[in-house]
Amino acid sequence: MNIKNTQAFGAESPVAPLKELTIQRRETTATDVEIDILFCGVCHSDLHTVRNDWGGTKYTTVPGHEIVGKVISVGEKVSKFKIGDLVGVGCIVDSCRECSSCKQDLEQYCIPGFTGTYNGTDKHLGGHTFGGYSERVVVDEHFVLRVPENLDLAAVAPILCAGVTTWSPLKHWNVKEGSKVAVVGLGGLGHMAIKLAKALGAHVTLFSRTSDKEKDALELGADQVIISTEDAQMAKVKGMFDLIIDTVPYVHDVNHYIPTLTISGTIVLVGYLGPLDPMLNTVPMILGRKSVAGSVIGGIAETQELLDFCGKHTITSEIELIKMQDINEAYERMLKSDVKYRFVIDMASLKKG
Repeated sequence: MNIKNTQAFGAESPVAPLKELTIQRRETTATDVEIDILFCGVCHSDLHTVRNDWGGTKYTTVPGHEIVGKVISVGEKVSKFKIGDLVGVGCIVDSCRECSSCKQDLEQYCIPGFTGTYNGTDKHLGGHTFGGYSERVVVDEHFVLRVPENLDLAAVAPILCAGVTTWSPLKHWNVKEGSKVAVVGLGGLGHMAIKLAKALGAHVTLFSRTSDKEKDALELGADQVIISTEDAQMAKVKGMFDLIIDTVPYVHDVNHYIPTLTISGTIVLVGYLGPLDPMLNTVPMILGRKSVAGSVIGGIAETQELLDFCGKHTITSEIELIKMQDINEAYERMLKSDVKYRFVIDMASLKKG
């Protein structure tokens, strides 16, 4: 298979800073789309992978799975896209396409395992996949998404991960006009959850440990903010919520929020991977048929549905645009939650570098 050298930014070890390097991309096959990357969002998963926080990182690693760009070439069998189209690529670049999950357009739950945009198994070149911190990417058309032309392209990028991570549970639990939804945590995921739930017609509440984020939450569309450390405020919303989307990325007490669910309500964890501490108390769950669930990203059809919805309602992420050369500083700021609410890389900075 023919290959092309491509400029990128990546890390060679868990303790190495990201730096400019050269990677190899395949030439387009019959069903491939080649994309000139214009913008790439910066996800907490990027940082965790670079620093091997979850184990299993394959080095050299090139992160980035919130990709927005323009089609520059297509394979001869490509039917969905043409040169010049605005497109996106999210967290998935391949799956088995044969299992029960894939046949339901749930590629994120592919039973043999989906191919991640980075750190996945490269079925074409061998080795592992490289992500969007690069000049260009080649992806099978099935996993390429159409981006609405009326949206700010840079601010679209986080929709492909942070957006669909919150959209998927909103749709699965049938949030609609009049639903009562709460969001735990106001960051990259949380701010998108508020925007999307509000656009679906829900009454939206933010749970926050302090009042510092109240103004921002209301401006994003929240109807109210409940200070979760104040017992009197928590008592006011007991039994209120149909769905709670918990976006907190570290271990925390989920039991604290379960009494605020209505009968048959669900709290869905989308931000934290790992054991809960303290453990779940099943008493309020059993006595109210309440559920604690998990959800991860979204399938291709679901992500396209979200992009179309965002185009219709003019919804994008709140971002800070950075140069590729500033990524290491951005990672340090992410660790301090010093961003509102998502960094996005202007990839023109790499091409000029």
